[in-house]
Amino acid sequence: MLFASIPSRILPLLLLLSGCSGRSPHPVGPLVAGVPHPEPVSRPAHHPPDYPRLQGGYHADRLSGDYAGYPALEAFIQQMELRHGFPRAYLLGLFSGARRKQWTLDYMARDTPSPVPNRIQSPRAGGWSRYRSQFLGDYHINRGVEFWRRNAAALSAARRHYGVPEAIILGILGVETAYGANLGKDRILDALTTLAFDYPRRAGYFTDELENFLLMTRSEGLDPAQPRGSFAGAMGLSQFMPGSFLKWAEDLDGDGRRDLWNPADAIGSVARYFAVHGWKPGEPVVTRARASGLQYRELEYGYDKPYSLSRLAAYGIEPAEEIGPGRAAGQAEPVFRFLRLGVEKGEEHWLGHENFYVITRYNHSTYYALAVYQLAEAIRRRHERQPS
Repeated sequence: MLFASIPSRILPLLLLLSGCSGRSPHPVGPLVAGVPHPEPVSRPAHHPPDYPRLQGGYHADRLSGDYAGYPALEAFIQQMELRHGFPRAYLLGLFSGARRKQWTLDYMARDTPSPVPNRIQSPRAGGWSRYRSQFLGDYHINRGVEFWRRNAAALSAARRHYGVPEAIILGILGVETAYGANLGKDRILDALTTLAFDYPRRAGYFTDELENFLLMTRSEGLDPAQPRGSFAGAMGLSQFMPGSFLKWAEDLDGDGRRDLWNPADAIGSVARYFAVHGWKPGEPVVTRARASGLQYRELEYGYDKPYSLSRLAAYGIEPAEEIGPGRAAGQAEPVFRFLRLGVEKGEEHWLGHENFYVITRYNHSTYYALAVYQLAEAIRRRHERQPS
């Protein structure tokens, strides 16, 4: 889920909840065929490409409903009219039907800004073990193997075009939505309107995403009251926010629409995102590390702290296994991220390569990126054992 700009303390919940209410750890949901997605709408050829026919038939002379009397929303509507050519009456009608999501506001009110983490302090005991267990069980692995079987052609096409392995794409889709089982229940319109106009601390971010959402639904010929997703506005199997959709969504199946509820387009969009953010085909993601002595405890750790091998060695940290071919003449010395993870008894130590850092561009979390990678590897191993 592309939540780089969302408060870090809500990320664990965003990974576990797609809608505004709790769910079972093993929800029953479709793998592919039953995944709901907005119905495609044909676009008359006589409409200018910049302003396709707006869907839903909304019209009103003034704001009513939950957001009547909101000056900030009135100003937003005027901005969308002047900047993007949306008819004022259409937006007044649309937002008159928007619903304020009190559950979301109550939850966000409990959230406070996270302090700057102390990257020298020891990691929380068992924290990584508990996080990992949410995604590395048979439920996610078996669904990933089955999703691969059903979508092998799309996964292969994405790998050929973007150089991103099938398993890595599956790791993302598994952690995000369990391959479509946890798509979210909230209307995106309600989620973004609530957070844009009733959550002042992040109003700027969510107002931008609401603007992006309206541009997205117009360009794709969707009724903006129909798409559903997470309580923070993330959408589809890949849980893109609307701004990420506009930048990186891919029409992999070539049907003329970018549809993140469609497995092929979600696959292509994840692959494109990774390629744009620097994925290096054929290179490793992580290497186990060995830390000796006590000096390593004085080194800052995490996905955003790059070090050379020589610097790591000065703190008693070295690869615990073969790290791959050496660098070519003239090539810059590679950098690694030292990852300290709290398990039930002690710590795990890893070195994150550049591809590990690329995974953290999807979600700025060491736990998230390592869970994606380990789930990907578990799916790949089980897939390879399947009969041809």
